[in-house]
Amino acid sequence: MGRNRNKKPFFEHVEIVDIGAGGKAIAKIDERVVFIPLAIPGDIVDIQVTKKRKRFFEGRIVNFRKYSELRVEPFCKHFGVCGGCKWQHLPYDKQLYYKQKQVADQLQRIGKIDMPEISPILGSEKTRFYRNKLEFTFSNKRWLTFEEIEAGSEIKNNNALGFHVPGLFDKVVDIEKCWLQADPSNAIRNTLREYALKNDFEFFDIKQQNGFLRNVIIRTSSTGEVMVIVSFFENDKEKREALLNMLSFEFPGITSLMYVINQKGNDTILDQEILLFKGRDHIFEEMEGLRFKIGPKSFYQTNSQQAFELYKVARDFAGLSGEEVVYDLYTGTGTIANFVAGRAKKVVGIEYVPEAIEDAKINSELNSINNTLFFAGDMKAVLNDVFISEHGRPDVIITDPPRAGMDAKVIETILNTAPQRIVYVSCNPATQARDLELLDGKYRVINVQPVDMFPHTHHVENVVLLGKRD
Repeated sequence: MGRNRNKKPFFEHVEIVDIGAGGKAIAKIDERVVFIPLAIPGDIVDIQVTKKRKRFFEGRIVNFRKYSELRVEPFCKHFGVCGGCKWQHLPYDKQLYYKQKQVADQLQRIGKIDMPEISPILGSEKTRFYRNKLEFTFSNKRWLTFEEIEAGSEIKNNNALGFHVPGLFDKVVDIEKCWLQADPSNAIRNTLREYALKNDFEFFDIKQQNGFLRNVIIRTSSTGEVMVIVSFFENDKEKREALLNMLSFEFPGITSLMYVINQKGNDTILDQEILLFKGRDHIFEEMEGLRFKIGPKSFYQTNSQQAFELYKVARDFAGLSGEEVVYDLYTGTGTIANFVAGRAKKVVGIEYVPEAIEDAKINSELNSINNTLFFAGDMKAVLNDVFISEHGRPDVIITDPPRAGMDAKVIETILNTAPQRIVYVSCNPATQARDLELLDGKYRVINVQPVDMFPHTHHVENVVLLGKRD
């Protein structure tokens, strides 16, 4: 039953029936789909519509009439406000079910191509403390709890160090314990906050663009090494060195302690100079006996253990015999390139971040791999006929693009290059499906293997093997 509330519909006793792309739950009212966060199939709820679209509504839960029998107790106290781990209330086997369904739905609905049976998703052995990289934000606009607001008392501390509230760019949840990254991540973050508050260091004001402390990135590795990058807005040497020296003293196990002065309008530091304060300017990761150098700007899969499973799938799909020329597009620090090099004649890696390419070259040297070549530049500009003529026509192309997928010109070049096989690794099955449709004229999908890299989120990696049509 519906009634008007603030000119937007309000629905009572609505059953949640499914979970869709983006991880939001789905209800259906009078043939119209309603997307709702933080619900799971089987919940019966009252819904306030927040956005009206021609074909669907978006809403929020006002009241739970009945909880789903599937529902489990979230393990994090910040669940429901923090933007991460939105599926904690869904059992892990059901998370895998809906991720598999998401891959199938998007490949079939968007790709509109003939598909083989999709292999069962590979679940993650670790479902907590599985990430090797997190970024936390300093903010003087702390998200206030309902208890604080209802109390009506004076808020003495408005500072926070944590994650942005979804949909509110200027509000940050003050995170006490994050279940995503293993120690010493929580200890480092909490010590930083305590020291900053004790010394009256200004937390960043994103609207006014002022303040001393801006962000902190913590990277860990399976080898036990730790990198910490503190991002400052104001260039105050005395305060900066005091804070970094404190970190170095309190956490002598930090392998790489770095900092950046970022006075831009956004938090991205890939275009900034990142300076070493103490230790090395890199850490090491290991996989199947290979060592990989990880710098402050390096991309490396954030679930180290599951990345090994992902790369094994990609290598198996490539079907290498030792005689193939392989192109690894969007190679990052050359992880996949070096991982498959032992079974290929030559591997050519291309990546737009110069620092990552330098790390890729070093990674080959570290592992005495002599059959790799790496090149930095925009994929559309680098991957052309002259480049292919110089370095050899690939028998196999492995591509692992960002969430936006591949540029149409890159796809056109791949089609003109005509490798025997293409292995497409994707963190976004929707854009992968779009690209597969563009490749469909000359290539058919042979295998599809989803891999769960991010438990308790809707995100899923997917590996597709394409073979040239006869």
